[in-house]
Amino acid sequence: MKKSLFSLAFILLFAGWVSAQQQNTAQARQQQQTQAEEQQSGGPVMTFEETTIDYGVIEQGSDPYRYFHFTNTGDAPLVISNARGSCGCTVPTWPKEPILPGESAQIKVRYDTKRLGKFTKTVTLTTNEAEGTHRLIIKGEVKPKQEEPAAIPESKGGF
Repeated sequence: MKKSLFSLAFILLFAGWVSAQQQNTAQARQQQQTQAEEQQSGGPVMTFEETTIDYGVIEQGSDPYRYFHFTNTGDAPLVISNARGSCGCTVPTWPKEPILPGESAQIKVRYDTKRLGKFTKTVTLTTNEAEGTHRLIIKGEVKPKQEEPAAIPESKGGF
């Protein structure tokens, strides 16, 4: 009799545990579905003309600025909360005010063109989109500035 009661209690506990697991799984599915519906319902969408800009081969001290143009193709205001360069030589400037649906703006990136050699740097944007971040890339090569040839000295003679 004790074995029967023990077995019955064990079966009831196991059945309760299984039922709780099924409820948790059902709740998790419902939360995932709700999140998916919220993402499908719209929100801001940052669409870039290009996400990589190649400076090419440039001379030391050349124009340091490049611009990433984008449009908010979503249906809610886009907010860029942060833009961070991968090092101190890459400095982004971004719009601080919300970009309304259909509006365009730009991210201005300054690279220190005094540094010689090839480079590939990134700018990471943090936004209020569902995805949340974007990565922009700048690359190129800085060559030393060409020195002008020395002028021919004037002769002091009568030539």
